Parts: sequence; structure tokens; C-alpha cells
Amino acid sequence: MKNIDAKSHVRGESIYLDDIPLLQGTLFACVFDSPVAHGLLKSLDLSDAKKSDGVVRIITAQDLPGKNQIGGIVPDEPLLADGHVHFQGMPIALVVAESEEAARVAAQKIKAQIEPLEIITDPRVAFEKNELIIPPKRFQLGNTTAAFEVCAHIFQGRADVNGQEHLYIETQGAYAIPVEAGGLKIYSSTQGPTAVQRATAGVTGLPMHQIEVDVTRLGGGFGGKEDQANTWAALCAVATQLTGRPVKYSLHRLEDMRMTGKRNPYSADYKIGLDKNGKILAYEVVFYQNAGAAADLSPAILERTLFHCTNAYFIPNVAATAYSCRTNLPPNTAFRGFGGPQGMFVMESAIAHAAEKLQVDAAEIQRKNLLQPGDEFPYGQRAESEAENAWVQADLHFHFEKIRRDAQSFNRQHHYQKRGVAMMPICFGISFTNTSMNQARALVHVYTDGSVAVSTGAVEMGQGVNTKILQVAARAFSIPPEKVKVHSTNTLRIANTSPSAASATADLNGKATLMACETILDRLKKVAAEELQSQNVEDISFENGFVQHKNQQTNLDWATLVQTAHRKRVSLSEHAHYATPGVHFDWDTAKGHPFAYHVYGVAAVQVTVDCLRGIYEVDFVKTVHDFGKSMNTAVDYGQIEGGIVQGIGWMTMEEVVYDAEGRLRSNALSKYKIPDIYSVPKVLDIVPLETARENLAIFSSKAVGEPPLMYGIGAYFAIRDAVRAFNREVSPAFDAPFATEKVLMNLYAKK
Repeated sequence: MKNIDAKSHVRGESIYLDDIPLLQGTLFACVFDSPVAHGLLKSLDLSDAKKSDGVVRIITAQDLPGKNQIGGIVPDEPLLADGHVHFQGMPIALVVAESEEAARVAAQKIKAQIEPLEIITDPRVAFEKNELIIPPKRFQLGNTTAAFEVCAHIFQGRADVNGQEHLYIETQGAYAIPVEAGGLKIYSSTQGPTAVQRATAGVTGLPMHQIEVDVTRLGGGFGGKEDQANTWAALCAVATQLTGRPVKYSLHRLEDMRMTGKRNPYSADYKIGLDKNGKILAYEVVFYQNAGAAADLSPAILERTLFHCTNAYFIPNVAATAYSCRTNLPPNTAFRGFGGPQGMFVMESAIAHAAEKLQVDAAEIQRKNLLQPGDEFPYGQRAESEAENAWVQADLHFHFEKIRRDAQSFNRQHHYQKRGVAMMPICFGISFTNTSMNQARALVHVYTDGSVAVSTGAVEMGQGVNTKILQVAARAFSIPPEKVKVHSTNTLRIANTSPSAASATADLNGKATLMACETILDRLKKVAAEELQSQNVEDISFENGFVQHKNQQTNLDWATLVQTAHRKRVSLSEHAHYATPGVHFDWDTAKGHPFAYHVYGVAAVQVTVDCLRGIYEVDFVKTVHDFGKSMNTAVDYGQIEGGIVQGIGWMTMEEVVYDAEGRLRSNALSKYKIPDIYSVPKVLDIVPLETARENLAIFSSKAVGEPPLMYGIGAYFAIRDAVRAFNREVSPAFDAPFATEKVLMNLYAKK
């Protein structure tokens, strides 16, 4: 089945925030943000701005009707600066004017006197000064101290991985409208409608039932709109509350880049011990997470880093510690993978380090240490592992040894071109690690003409979740897809939603939809049994829009049955609740069963480096990936391809640069490079893993949102392999991204 949005996207008919018709009297907002990264806000001169044409009101922290706080996990994030500024780009005042241009002109006339304070941009410096967001988190398995004593080989090192700009096509924004009895309706570009509702309730002082948040779709999110959309919705809501008029704010691209957080950068120290046969016996790692100036989602991201710190490997003795460090940068936030990729990069760096020192192929160490069924993760859950199966199938499809031999042959024949190869196994857990978030609701209406309306908490942001939800309803009722419509995500129809994140959206909301449909079906079966004078409801089924009795088609069609049920006063609506069974985790013991299932896979990545210029091409990414039983291969392949390319971009070219003053230097698309069509691997070969293993995914169709991004890590190590093929004396630092400047410098570095 095709993506249901494809036609409207291509025709330009899909509705995004900027496509919503504006009500008469709509005002426009613009933030005046801090020009310095850290300081005391001594005074604020609004006089010139207030005189500016078209200005209706300027709002500061003192004007907020409710609390000046939007922090979710930790209440440490003011909506508007009050006394202190903690990062460059922190909102200080909100200008509300008759036009967007008038608001922007006025914002530039605001003057702030700020007394400078020390600026911290490095998480290790923050750690030394005890600037921590939360107390450290730790995982332990076995006894690393004892294990290192019997290791034949021990290696220690450091790995650094930078952030990543979300660069969603649609920037952050919101449109707030006053409604009767002092309530608000907010159109928000958010992955978390309930998070927006909750944050807005706090700053306006309104109860949540007075605030309706509606989301039709997003022009991309990638995690950047999970919590960070709260700011802009809350600002618009307050402005509407204080002016009594609709208020809209869509950020300019440069504003968005300057004022919003990125993927969390990490710095880490690792120690890895192996026996004489290459089995990893012990692994110790300390992560220093750059959280930025406020918690945002960094504590939860930190936790997932720990959950994925050993990637797809079984290591019997693990000690992992993670610190969330407060710096004077915009609060960093969720990004596809949610901390998992950073932990996996450090693990792969440790293996590459060991392989280099032992003069063996890293793939030998990877292969020997893959998770087996029943192996214990550092957090206590037992693996239902497909890691070995994925490696074997990938080797059968792509012939790893031949790939390596061909690259070596090429390198012998070409002096100024070198090929590098890397294998990248992945293991990624699916569920929110905060157990309470693993729940969803769905509202299904069957109308008297047989058409069906579905509302869930899932937010469509290009990943095709609405298509899958529609498929669930159409399949459950056995009716044509065109009879089903999936409606916008709305906090009045579906309350207390979890954000569309953690690759769990289709599973949670799809399962809730299925439950609602099955409840309605049970009622309809009873009606059908009465109409067909059947003594056994179990003999009733549905197929292609008709009722079947004992697997034989009857003359009773779907629409007629629905009308009959309505006449008999049988409910044709259902609100269902789904909670993932079996998941739990206790941070007091740091043990539990946090994931419904894991996604596995293996990719072979090859690059060719131009050793004169330091530039490179990704020749191919060939992967066997664990789909489970895909319910929509077109959607899933699109997600995998996009994830791989986004991962390659993070590892190779997307370099977020802040200077010592906390100023974003990579602050425009002329300075921040993302993958274009020429950066895409020449060959992207994706083969589904053959497996009979059952899972808790909707229709056993495993999540594909985040796991494929991690294959991109292989591009980093393939480039490193090519650099060392040219210059054996060099041992490039594990410092991602491996941008072309770093490649060139390493190609000609001395030992």
C-alpha cells in the first residue's frame, strides 16, 4: 500500500502549520533572544521597540500569568529569561505585532544590559566544576576489576562524537487561537501534543482541559520537536491569553538553528579487555554528555546511551557510568536514536582500537562477540538475539571476505585512491525506557454508511505512521482502505499521549487501534449472527467487505450490517487503551526488562577516499535488516534508506561548531553541510532478515524509525580504514564527524 500522503504531498495540498488559514486579527510574534551565552540580566530597555510601528505588546517573564517554567524531566528551564541568561539564543522577550515584519523589526530595537559570567561549552569542564544536570547513572554487569586481571590484552582511549542539527524542512512554530470561556486552541508543529498541552497549562495557569492541541502533520521532526516545540507553543499561548487575539510564530531557519538544541555531543573514556582469542571479557566506559543549559530530555537520552553502550555484543563484565553535564549552549535534545548511537559509536571505537593494536580486522572481533540468545544485557534483560543470524545472512548475501579482498586489490593498484571497509552490526531496543510512557489510546468510529474514522496519539511527520494506522483498521474490518480516514492528532480526542518517538509510535497506537476495531467487530459479529440465524458467533468472520458464515460468503455486506447494528442501538464507537506488556525497569537496581523487543541487523559499508584532496564517496551500504514481518515494505524501505543517509551525514559531514563564547558558528546552510543526492551511497542494498521469531510489534512488523541510522556509523570506520590504507603510521583519533578537513590532515599526519 502506498503512503496515503504521497499524492497530497506531490500536489502541494498537504496541510502544515503555514498552510492553516489565518483568522482575522491574527498577530505575529518574534523573540528577542540573548546575544551572550551566560550572564546576569541587569536591565532591559523596551522603549524603542514599543514605539515601533505595528507593535501591540512586548511580553517578558514578569508578564506570565502562570509559572515561568517549561522543564519536563527537571524544572530548570524558564520560558523567558528572568535575572540570568544561560545560553546564546535564550528567549528574553516576546514582541507581538500586527505583522511578522513589524515584530522582527521591533525585536531588533530591544536593548539588554547583561553582565558576563563564565561560559562553559565543554562537558568535561562542566564535569570538573560539578555542573551536572542530574546525579550520574550507572550500569554494572559482572566484575570488571577481576576480569581485567585475566585479560590478555587491555586497551584504553577516548572517543568524541559531535552533535547534529535536526534541519527538519518545517521549522518550529505554533498558532494559538482564543476560544470560549478563556480556553485556547493551539496548532503546533510538535511530536508531543500532550507535552505542549502540559507546558502551556503551566505558563498560562490554565487547566489542561482548557487547552486543545491539534497536529495534522509535521514537516519532519527527528526528535527535535519532541520537547522543544513546547517553547514556541507556550509563547504563542501566553501572547493570545494576554492580547485576546490569535498569535502565530513560525521561526526563520536561522532563528531555529540559533535557538534550538541539537543531538547531544558526547566525550567518553573507554577501557576494553580481551582474551588471547579475541573475546571481550571486560569493558568500562565513562560518558560525558553535553546537555546544554537545561535538562530538556538529556537525562532520558543519557539513560538510553547506557542501554546501548555494548551495542550488539555480549560482554560478561561491564561498568558504564554516564554524566549529564550542564554547559552554556542551547539545551540539547532528542535526535533519532536518542543517545543510543553515541553509546554505540564509543563501543565501535574501542573495538577498532583493539583491532588496530592487535593487527586484525575489526570484523573478527565483532563476529566473535555477537549476542547469542539468552545472553544478558548490562541492564538485566535477556536477549532474544538475531545478531548472529543477521551476520550469517549478510555474509551469505554480500560475501564479506570478497568485499575485503576486492578493496585490498584496489588499494594495491591505486596510490592516491584508497578504499575502506567496515562492518556495522546493530542491536536497538524498542520501547520508551520510561515504562509509564509505553501506553497509547485510539478512538474508532464506524459511521452508518460503513466509513471509518480513526484518531490516535500518533503524529505523522513523514515516517508513514498514518498509513500504517489506516492499514490496521482496514485489515481488522476487512474493508477497502479508502473507507478509512485517519484524523489529526488532537488532545481532546486522545488525551495523555506519549510523544511520537522511540520508534514505538506505530506499535503503541497501532495496537490500540486494533483493540478498538476488534471490540467493535465483536459487537458486529453478534448482530451478524442474529441476522443470519447462526447459533455460534465464532462462525462469523469478515472478508472483503462481506460477512462470512463458516468461511462462506453471505449476502450480508459491511454497510448493511453497520446500518442494522445502528438500528439495534449497538455502539459503533470504541476508545481503546494499550499498554506494552512485560516491560519494566528499576533504577534503584539498574536492572529490568525495559524493551518489548530488539531490532538487529548488519551492514557492510565501503568508501573510496581521494587521498590528494581528502574527499570521499560512499560506494555502498549493504545490509540485512530485521523488519520482523513488514506490514508496509515501501514505508519501511523509505525509513531505512533515510536513516542510513542521516547517519552517514552525522558521522561524516554534519559538524556543529560553537566557539568559546557559546556562539553557533555553523549557523546557516552555507556553513552546515548535510547529505545531498551526491552524498548518498551509490548502492543501497537492503535485504530483510529471514526470521520466524515472534515479537510484540503490531502485526509483527518491527519498528524501523531509529535502528537504521546506526548503520551510518560504519561509514566513519570505513573512512578510517581507507586513511590507514594510505598512511599506516597514522592512528586517527576517534572524533566524529570525519569531515574532509580531518581526513586530509590524517592522510598526511606523522606518527
